[in-house]
Amino acid sequence: MRKSAPRASATGPRRVGLFGGAFDPPHRAHRALAIAAARQLDLDVLYIVPTGEAWHRPQVLAPGDQRFAMSRLAFSGVPRSLVDGRELRRHGPSYSIDTLRELQAEHPRASLFLVIGEDQAAGFARWHAWQDIAAMATVAVAGRPGAAEDGLALLRALPGVRVHALDLPAMPESATDIRTSLAAGQEVTPLVGAAVASYIEQHHLYRTP
Repeated sequence: MRKSAPRASATGPRRVGLFGGAFDPPHRAHRALAIAAARQLDLDVLYIVPTGEAWHRPQVLAPGDQRFAMSRLAFSGVPRSLVDGRELRRHGPSYSIDTLRELQAEHPRASLFLVIGEDQAAGFARWHAWQDIAAMATVAVAGRPGAAEDGLALLRALPGVRVHALDLPAMPESATDIRTSLAAGQEVTPLVGAAVASYIEQHHLYRTP
């Protein structure tokens, strides 16, 4: 399948999105969110950025190069998307504000959008430099079934945060559940897609020692 390239113009992209995550592993809900964001936000390019050293969670189970490879497979063909490994090359904790600042420098005339799920929105006030993020980018949120709190409402209550609600069907998949299924030897191809499932099998990922 031919990869859909980001749109370009003489003055560069006008609308730039950032969709970050551990992608450990990437699954069909991640892909659906990327497609919805690119279309509904009318993005010229959506940067899909696997997290490097995440400050807010335990060490990921799969090495960064393998999560990057799986992300390239999972998001292949997503319109105007670009899987970007910059956070994996960054030393020390990985913060979204640093990536947004880099994208702003690369696309100084563009409007920036940060794409997140509702579970992330619920904890947005605990993000590093969240006020700076809010000043730089519109936060685009997709609802997630079973979220402990109404993340969208919590986000809208924060001062200075511009929020865009994405229209996305309920998709309850989670990377945690998928890793648990893999450790138990269960089939996950319908959840992650054939290419990612094959990569996981070939590299013996997420198996119980």
